[in-house]
Amino acid sequence: MTGTQGPDSGLVRLDGSEGEGGGQILRSALSLSLITGRPFHLTRLRERRDPPGLRPQHLACVRGAEALCGGAASSEGATVGASELSFTPGPVRPGDYLLEVGTAGSTPLLFQCLVYPLALAGGGRLTLRGGTHLSHSPSFHYVATVWQPVAHAYGLPVLLSLVHAGFYPEGAGEIVAEVGAPQEPPQLVELPARGMLREVRVSSFTGGLPFTIAERQSRAAVGALRERGILAEADNRPLAVTRSVGTVTFVLAQFEHTIAGFTALGERGRPAEDVGREAGEALAGFMETGGALDEHLADQILLPAALLAAGRLGSATRGTTRFTAARITDHLTTHARVVERFLPVRVTVEAGGSVEVRPAG
Repeated sequence: MTGTQGPDSGLVRLDGSEGEGGGQILRSALSLSLITGRPFHLTRLRERRDPPGLRPQHLACVRGAEALCGGAASSEGATVGASELSFTPGPVRPGDYLLEVGTAGSTPLLFQCLVYPLALAGGGRLTLRGGTHLSHSPSFHYVATVWQPVAHAYGLPVLLSLVHAGFYPEGAGEIVAEVGAPQEPPQLVELPARGMLREVRVSSFTGGLPFTIAERQSRAAVGALRERGILAEADNRPLAVTRSVGTVTFVLAQFEHTIAGFTALGERGRPAEDVGREAGEALAGFMETGGALDEHLADQILLPAALLAAGRLGSATRGTTRFTAARITDHLTTHARVVERFLPVRVTVEAGGSVEVRPAG
Protein backbone atom coordinates (compact mmCIF):
# COMPACT_ATOMS: atom_id res chain seq x y z
CA MET A 1 0.00 0.00 0.00
CA THR A 2 1.23 3.44 -0.82
CA GLY A 3 1.87 5.94 1.92
CA THR A 4 -0.31 8.75 3.20
CA GLN A 5 0.50 12.23 4.46
CA GLY A 6 0.37 10.83 7.98
CA PRO A 7 -2.27 9.77 10.50
CA ASP A 8 -5.51 11.77 10.44
CA SER A 9 -4.57 13.79 7.39
CA GLY A 10 -5.80 13.77 3.83
CA LEU A 11 -6.47 11.14 1.24
CA VAL A 12 -5.51 7.53 1.92
CA ARG A 13 -4.12 5.67 -1.10
CA LEU A 14 -4.40 1.87 -1.04
CA ASP A 15 -3.21 -0.90 -3.34
CA GLY A 16 -5.88 -3.59 -3.40
CA SER A 17 -3.55 -6.26 -4.77
CA GLU A 18 -1.33 -6.37 -1.69
CA GLY A 19 -1.60 -8.92 1.09
CA GLU A 20 -4.60 -11.22 0.82
CA GLY A 21 -5.83 -9.11 -2.10
CA GLY A 22 -9.55 -9.65 -1.53
CA GLY A 23 -12.52 -7.64 -0.35
CA GLN A 24 -11.07 -7.23 3.15
CA ILE A 25 -9.15 -4.10 2.12
CA LEU A 26 -12.28 -2.42 0.76
CA ARG A 27 -14.48 -3.27 3.76
CA SER A 28 -11.86 -2.11 6.25
CA ALA A 29 -11.21 1.07 4.28
CA LEU A 30 -14.92 1.90 4.10
CA SER A 31 -15.37 1.42 7.84
CA LEU A 32 -12.29 3.45 8.74
CA SER A 33 -13.15 6.19 6.23
CA LEU A 34 -16.57 6.64 7.85
CA ILE A 35 -14.98 6.73 11.31
CA THR A 36 -12.14 9.13 10.53
CA GLY A 37 -13.75 11.26 7.82
CA ARG A 38 -10.77 10.56 5.53
CA PRO A 39 -11.42 9.77 1.84
CA PHE A 40 -9.55 6.95 0.14
CA HIS A 41 -8.55 5.87 -3.35
CA LEU A 42 -8.19 2.12 -3.94
CA THR A 43 -6.48 0.70 -7.04
CA ARG A 44 -5.98 -2.85 -8.36
CA LEU A 45 -9.06 -4.00 -6.48
CA ARG A 46 -9.12 -7.81 -6.16
CA GLU A 47 -6.68 -7.98 -9.07
CA ARG A 48 -5.64 -11.59 -8.46
CA ARG A 49 -9.13 -12.95 -7.80
CA ASP A 50 -11.34 -14.74 -10.31
CA PRO A 51 -13.31 -12.80 -11.41
CA PRO A 52 -11.27 -9.71 -10.49
CA GLY A 53 -12.60 -6.32 -9.50
CA LEU A 54 -15.63 -5.20 -7.55
CA ARG A 55 -18.32 -7.85 -7.11
CA PRO A 56 -21.98 -7.27 -6.16
CA GLN A 57 -21.35 -8.10 -2.48
CA HIS A 58 -18.58 -5.51 -2.33
CA LEU A 59 -20.75 -2.95 -4.07
CA ALA A 60 -23.35 -3.54 -1.35
CA CYS A 61 -20.77 -2.46 1.24
CA VAL A 62 -20.11 0.77 -0.69
CA ARG A 63 -23.83 1.48 -0.92
CA GLY A 64 -24.26 0.66 2.76
CA ALA A 65 -21.47 3.08 3.69
CA GLU A 66 -23.12 5.77 1.57
CA ALA A 67 -26.49 5.09 3.21
CA LEU A 68 -25.06 5.69 6.69
CA CYS A 69 -24.14 9.20 5.56
CA GLY A 70 -27.64 10.01 4.30
CA GLY A 71 -26.47 10.96 0.82
CA ALA A 72 -23.54 13.09 2.03
CA ALA A 73 -20.96 10.51 0.93
CA SER A 74 -19.84 9.97 -2.65
CA SER A 75 -17.98 7.33 -4.63
CA GLU A 76 -16.42 7.03 -8.07
CA GLY A 77 -15.93 3.73 -9.84
CA ALA A 78 -18.52 1.84 -7.77
CA THR A 79 -19.63 -0.55 -10.50
CA VAL A 80 -19.39 -4.32 -10.79
CA GLY A 81 -16.03 -5.31 -12.28
CA ALA A 82 -14.31 -2.02 -11.45
CA SER A 83 -10.66 -2.26 -10.43
CA GLU A 84 -10.42 1.28 -9.03
CA LEU A 85 -12.60 3.07 -6.48
CA SER A 86 -12.64 6.43 -4.75
CA PHE A 87 -14.77 7.08 -1.68
CA THR A 88 -15.42 10.33 0.14
CA PRO A 89 -17.36 9.95 3.40
CA GLY A 90 -19.86 12.28 4.99
CA PRO A 91 -21.01 12.51 8.61
CA VAL A 92 -22.52 9.20 9.76
CA ARG A 93 -26.10 9.56 10.96
CA PRO A 94 -27.40 7.46 13.85
CA GLY A 95 -30.69 5.72 13.14
CA ASP A 96 -32.32 2.67 11.61
CA TYR A 97 -31.19 1.24 8.27
CA LEU A 98 -32.55 -1.51 6.03
CA LEU A 99 -29.97 -2.77 3.51
CA GLU A 100 -29.98 -5.52 0.91
CA VAL A 101 -26.73 -7.37 0.27
CA GLY A 102 -28.09 -9.48 -2.58
CA THR A 103 -28.72 -13.18 -2.98
CA ALA A 104 -25.27 -14.57 -2.19
CA GLY A 105 -23.84 -11.56 -0.37
CA SER A 106 -22.76 -11.91 3.25
CA THR A 107 -24.80 -9.99 5.83
CA PRO A 108 -22.19 -10.65 8.58
CA LEU A 109 -19.45 -9.04 6.45
CA LEU A 110 -21.63 -6.01 5.69
CA PHE A 111 -22.52 -5.81 9.38
CA GLN A 112 -18.86 -5.79 10.45
CA CYS A 113 -18.15 -3.06 7.90
CA LEU A 114 -20.89 -0.73 9.21
CA VAL A 115 -21.25 -1.50 12.92
CA TYR A 116 -18.29 0.53 14.18
CA PRO A 117 -19.08 3.81 12.41
CA LEU A 118 -22.75 3.51 13.38
CA ALA A 119 -21.86 2.87 17.03
CA LEU A 120 -19.44 5.80 17.17
CA ALA A 121 -22.11 8.04 15.64
CA GLY A 122 -24.53 7.18 18.44
CA GLY A 123 -26.01 3.85 17.40
CA GLY A 124 -29.16 2.59 15.76
CA ARG A 125 -30.50 -0.53 14.09
CA LEU A 126 -29.14 -2.42 11.08
CA THR A 127 -31.55 -4.75 9.28
CA LEU A 128 -29.52 -6.63 6.67
CA ARG A 129 -30.89 -9.03 4.06
CA GLY A 130 -28.88 -11.59 2.09
CA GLY A 131 -26.77 -14.59 3.06
CA THR A 132 -26.24 -15.43 6.73
CA HIS A 133 -24.28 -18.70 6.43
CA LEU A 134 -21.89 -18.62 3.48
CA SER A 135 -18.42 -19.95 2.73
CA HIS A 136 -15.50 -17.49 3.00
CA SER A 137 -17.50 -15.42 5.48
CA PRO A 138 -18.21 -15.54 9.22
CA SER A 139 -21.52 -17.23 9.91
CA PHE A 140 -24.24 -15.45 11.83
CA HIS A 141 -23.65 -17.78 14.78
CA TYR A 142 -19.94 -16.96 14.82
CA VAL A 143 -20.60 -13.22 14.91
CA ALA A 144 -23.35 -13.56 17.52
CA THR A 145 -21.45 -15.81 19.93
CA VAL A 146 -17.73 -15.12 19.35
CA TRP A 147 -17.40 -11.59 17.93
CA GLN A 148 -20.23 -10.09 20.00
CA PRO A 149 -18.69 -10.73 23.46
CA VAL A 150 -15.43 -9.18 22.23
CA ALA A 151 -17.31 -6.09 21.07
CA HIS A 152 -18.92 -5.82 24.50
CA ALA A 153 -15.50 -6.09 26.13
CA TYR A 154 -14.42 -3.01 24.17
CA GLY A 155 -17.48 -1.07 25.34
CA LEU A 156 -19.52 -1.57 22.17
CA PRO A 157 -23.02 -2.80 23.04
CA VAL A 158 -24.46 -4.78 20.14
CA LEU A 159 -27.38 -7.23 20.16
CA LEU A 160 -27.76 -9.53 17.14
CA SER A 161 -30.77 -11.59 16.14
CA LEU A 162 -31.47 -13.95 13.24
CA VAL A 163 -34.85 -13.50 11.56
CA HIS A 164 -34.31 -15.89 8.64
CA ALA A 165 -31.26 -17.91 7.67
CA GLY A 166 -29.90 -17.45 4.16
CA PHE A 167 -27.76 -20.06 2.41
CA TYR A 168 -25.97 -20.11 -0.94
CA PRO A 169 -27.12 -19.55 -3.67
CA GLU A 170 -30.53 -18.04 -2.88
CA GLY A 171 -29.61 -16.04 0.23
CA ALA A 172 -32.89 -14.43 1.35
CA GLY A 173 -31.82 -14.36 5.00
CA GLU A 174 -32.19 -11.48 7.44
CA ILE A 175 -30.31 -10.38 10.53
CA VAL A 176 -31.05 -7.46 12.84
CA ALA A 177 -28.41 -5.66 14.91
CA GLU A 178 -29.31 -3.26 17.70
CA VAL A 179 -26.24 -1.04 18.00
CA GLY A 180 -25.67 1.14 21.07
CA ALA A 181 -23.35 4.07 21.60
CA PRO A 182 -19.91 3.22 23.04
CA GLN A 183 -19.58 2.78 26.77
CA GLU A 184 -16.41 3.25 28.81
CA PRO A 185 -13.69 1.20 27.07
CA PRO A 186 -10.86 -0.68 28.80
CA GLN A 187 -7.36 0.77 28.94
CA LEU A 188 -5.67 -2.56 28.33
CA VAL A 189 -6.85 -5.81 26.73
CA GLU A 190 -4.49 -8.73 27.21
CA LEU A 191 -5.24 -12.21 25.87
CA PRO A 192 -1.90 -14.03 25.88
CA ALA A 193 -3.40 -17.46 26.62
CA ARG A 194 -6.81 -19.08 26.34
CA GLY A 195 -6.58 -20.98 29.64
CA MET A 196 -8.35 -24.23 30.42
CA LEU A 197 -11.17 -25.54 28.24
CA ARG A 198 -14.40 -25.14 30.19
CA GLU A 199 -17.20 -26.10 27.81
CA VAL A 200 -17.79 -27.21 24.23
CA ARG A 201 -21.21 -26.97 22.62
CA VAL A 202 -22.12 -28.37 19.20
CA SER A 203 -25.10 -26.67 17.54
CA SER A 204 -26.42 -28.36 14.41
CA PHE A 205 -29.02 -26.63 12.26
CA THR A 206 -31.16 -27.37 9.24
CA GLY A 207 -33.18 -24.86 7.27
CA GLY A 208 -35.86 -26.24 4.96
CA LEU A 209 -34.35 -29.76 5.04
CA PRO A 210 -35.10 -32.93 7.08
CA PHE A 211 -34.23 -32.54 10.76
CA THR A 212 -32.46 -35.90 10.74
CA ILE A 213 -29.61 -34.19 8.88
CA ALA A 214 -28.96 -31.98 11.92
CA GLU A 215 -28.87 -35.05 14.15
CA ARG A 216 -26.36 -36.81 11.87
CA GLN A 217 -24.16 -33.71 11.76
CA SER A 218 -24.05 -33.27 15.52
CA ARG A 219 -23.31 -36.97 16.14
CA ALA A 220 -20.35 -36.77 13.77
CA ALA A 221 -19.04 -33.57 15.37
CA VAL A 222 -19.34 -34.97 18.90
CA GLY A 223 -17.70 -38.20 17.77
CA ALA A 224 -14.77 -36.41 16.12
CA LEU A 225 -14.17 -34.44 19.31
CA ARG A 226 -14.50 -37.50 21.54
CA GLU A 227 -11.79 -39.24 19.50
CA ARG A 228 -9.46 -36.45 20.64
CA GLY A 229 -10.55 -36.55 24.26
CA ILE A 230 -12.83 -33.49 24.04
CA LEU A 231 -16.32 -33.86 25.49
CA ALA A 232 -19.14 -31.82 23.97
CA GLU A 233 -22.85 -31.19 24.48
CA ALA A 234 -25.05 -31.08 21.38
CA ASP A 235 -28.19 -29.20 20.34
CA ASN A 236 -30.11 -29.80 17.12
CA ARG A 237 -32.38 -26.99 15.96
CA PRO A 238 -34.37 -25.93 12.91
CA LEU A 239 -33.66 -22.57 11.29
CA ALA A 240 -36.38 -20.37 9.84
CA VAL A 241 -35.82 -19.81 6.10
CA THR A 242 -37.72 -18.24 3.23
CA ARG A 243 -36.45 -19.33 -0.19
CA SER A 244 -33.10 -20.93 0.62
CA VAL A 245 -32.31 -24.30 2.19
CA GLY A 246 -29.17 -25.46 3.92
CA THR A 247 -27.47 -26.93 6.96
CA VAL A 248 -24.75 -25.77 9.30
CA THR A 249 -22.77 -27.18 12.21
CA PHE A 250 -21.30 -24.71 14.67
CA VAL A 251 -18.89 -25.63 17.47
CA LEU A 252 -18.44 -23.11 20.29
CA ALA A 253 -15.58 -23.57 22.74
CA GLN A 254 -15.49 -21.61 25.98
CA PHE A 255 -12.05 -21.32 27.54
CA GLU A 256 -10.98 -19.76 30.81
CA HIS A 257 -10.01 -16.45 29.15
CA THR A 258 -11.31 -16.60 25.57
CA ILE A 259 -13.94 -18.07 23.27
CA ALA A 260 -13.57 -19.69 19.84
CA GLY A 261 -16.02 -20.82 17.19
CA PHE A 262 -15.92 -23.09 14.14
CA THR A 263 -18.46 -23.38 11.33
CA ALA A 264 -19.03 -26.08 8.72
CA LEU A 265 -21.67 -25.72 6.00
CA GLY A 266 -23.63 -28.41 4.22
CA GLU A 267 -23.52 -28.71 0.44
CA ARG A 268 -25.68 -30.56 -2.04
CA GLY A 269 -24.39 -34.13 -2.24
CA ARG A 270 -22.12 -33.82 0.77
CA PRO A 271 -22.80 -36.33 3.59
CA ALA A 272 -24.02 -34.79 6.82
CA GLU A 273 -21.34 -36.74 8.67
CA ASP A 274 -18.62 -34.92 6.74
CA VAL A 275 -20.09 -31.56 7.71
CA GLY A 276 -20.19 -32.39 11.41
CA ARG A 277 -16.73 -33.92 11.39
CA GLU A 278 -15.26 -30.83 9.70
CA ALA A 279 -16.53 -28.56 12.48
CA GLY A 280 -15.30 -30.89 15.23
CA GLU A 281 -11.89 -31.31 13.65
CA ALA A 282 -11.54 -27.53 13.29
CA LEU A 283 -11.75 -27.14 17.07
CA ALA A 284 -9.39 -30.06 17.56
CA GLY A 285 -6.89 -28.36 15.24
CA PHE A 286 -7.20 -25.11 17.17
CA MET A 287 -6.49 -26.98 20.41
CA GLU A 288 -3.16 -28.09 18.95
CA THR A 289 -2.02 -24.47 18.59
CA GLY A 290 -0.90 -22.16 21.35
CA GLY A 291 -3.01 -19.19 20.28
CA ALA A 292 -5.53 -17.52 22.57
CA LEU A 293 -7.74 -16.50 19.62
CA ASP A 294 -8.81 -18.46 16.56
CA GLU A 295 -7.52 -17.03 13.30
CA HIS A 296 -10.80 -15.30 12.40
CA LEU A 297 -11.27 -13.53 15.74
CA ALA A 298 -7.60 -12.49 15.65
CA ASP A 299 -8.36 -10.64 12.42
CA GLN A 300 -11.70 -9.23 13.56
CA ILE A 301 -10.38 -7.87 16.87
CA LEU A 302 -7.95 -5.55 15.05
CA LEU A 303 -10.46 -2.82 14.28
CA PRO A 304 -11.83 -2.34 17.82
CA ALA A 305 -8.27 -2.67 19.13
CA ALA A 306 -7.14 0.07 16.74
CA LEU A 307 -10.04 2.33 17.76
CA LEU A 308 -9.02 1.81 21.39
CA ALA A 309 -5.40 2.64 20.57
CA ALA A 310 -6.51 5.80 18.73
CA GLY A 311 -8.69 6.97 21.63
CA ARG A 312 -11.92 6.78 19.62
CA LEU A 313 -14.02 4.40 21.72
CA GLY A 314 -16.04 6.87 23.76
CA SER A 315 -12.92 8.04 25.61
CA ALA A 316 -9.83 10.04 24.77
CA THR A 317 -7.76 7.43 26.64
CA ARG A 318 -5.58 5.52 24.21
CA GLY A 319 -5.32 1.87 25.19
CA THR A 320 -3.32 -1.15 24.07
CA THR A 321 -4.38 -4.66 23.04
CA ARG A 322 -2.11 -7.69 23.15
CA PHE A 323 -3.09 -11.22 22.14
CA THR A 324 -1.81 -14.41 20.56
CA ALA A 325 -3.34 -15.92 17.44
CA ALA A 326 -3.61 -19.56 16.46
CA ARG A 327 -2.30 -18.57 13.04
CA ILE A 328 -1.11 -15.32 11.47
CA THR A 329 -3.10 -15.05 8.24
CA ASP A 330 -2.78 -12.78 5.23
CA HIS A 331 -6.18 -11.39 6.23
CA LEU A 332 -4.75 -10.26 9.57
CA THR A 333 -1.57 -8.67 8.20
CA THR A 334 -3.47 -6.95 5.38
CA HIS A 335 -6.03 -5.62 7.83
CA ALA A 336 -3.23 -4.36 10.09
CA ARG A 337 -1.67 -2.31 7.28
CA VAL A 338 -5.01 -0.72 6.34
CA VAL A 339 -5.67 0.22 9.97
CA GLU A 340 -2.26 1.90 10.21
CA ARG A 341 -3.02 4.01 7.12
CA PHE A 342 -6.10 5.56 8.70
CA LEU A 343 -5.32 5.79 12.41
CA PRO A 344 -2.31 6.86 14.53
CA VAL A 345 -1.68 3.31 15.74
CA ARG A 346 1.02 0.68 15.37
CA VAL A 347 0.26 -3.01 14.85
CA THR A 348 3.14 -5.37 15.61
CA VAL A 349 2.77 -8.95 14.37
CA GLU A 350 5.33 -11.57 15.34
CA ALA A 351 5.87 -14.82 13.48
CA GLY A 352 5.09 -16.83 16.61
CA GLY A 353 1.54 -15.47 16.73
CA SER A 354 1.88 -12.53 19.15
CA VAL A 355 0.08 -9.34 18.12
CA GLU A 356 0.12 -5.91 19.75
CA VAL A 357 -2.04 -2.92 18.79
CA ARG A 358 -0.84 0.26 20.49
CA PRO A 359 -0.83 4.05 20.03
CA ALA A 360 1.77 5.21 17.52
CA GLY A 361 4.74 7.19 18.81
